[in-house]
Amino acid sequence: MVSHAPSGLQFWQIDSAGIERYREVQVTCPVANVGDFFAWPCAETMLAGLLAVYRCIPQLAVWQTEKRWVGAPIRQQTGLLRNKRVIILGSGAIGQAVAQQLSGFTSAIQFLARTDPKAQLHSKAELQAALPETDIVVNCLPGSAEGFFSAELIEAMPPTSIYASVGRGNTTDEPALIAALQTGRLGGAVLDVTAQEPLPTDSPLWAMPNVLLTQHSGGGQPEEDEGKVRILLRNLQNLQHQQPLENEVELSRGY
Repeated sequence: MVSHAPSGLQFWQIDSAGIERYREVQVTCPVANVGDFFAWPCAETMLAGLLAVYRCIPQLAVWQTEKRWVGAPIRQQTGLLRNKRVIILGSGAIGQAVAQQLSGFTSAIQFLARTDPKAQLHSKAELQAALPETDIVVNCLPGSAEGFFSAELIEAMPPTSIYASVGRGNTTDEPALIAALQTGRLGGAVLDVTAQEPLPTDSPLWAMPNVLLTQHSGGGQPEEDEGKVRILLRNLQNLQHQQPLENEVELSRGY
């Protein structure tokens, strides 16, 4: 990746929410990302994945392709999303959308955010202390939080709990996560992101019945490209009229 933007660049509209990979690029012009454009669809993916795991949808889908009717026995394996204790890592737009959607399930929600005064948890130590009484962890962290969800944190989760991630793949200790899933130290996982994408074919995650992989499709939505263009056009108009930009960011800070 280049470290300097073209000298004549007057404005840079990034077409994603995450900008971590551009932190080293030196620019003198304004830069903006797409803000919360992907927040709601990403949250819906997390909600859909959690519901699917609790309601045994992946197994039922396999039986459907096999034209195999199992019926009543699967009822004993189903769970409920209702009243679950949830910790959301990151209180940004995606985390807020996840919380809003989970509110319909009367979930008890805590946020982890280092600098947000409205969050209930502000440090890794506080998070680790809260994890044993948690049913679901939803990771919405940016790539700048590399390795944050460590083996120690995974170990602190109850064996029936579910780990869901729509942040960045590098924020999770993936080998530790795989080990916990393989040994029953974790109930399941919903992963929109992985450490390496595409996920290598030899990854154990592919074959785990308690893992749902959504292949970084979380931000997908109708007219996705058109929506990005509309954001760009509005910002170009803002520049022309010397108005504040939508979703202006500082590359060096990562947000």
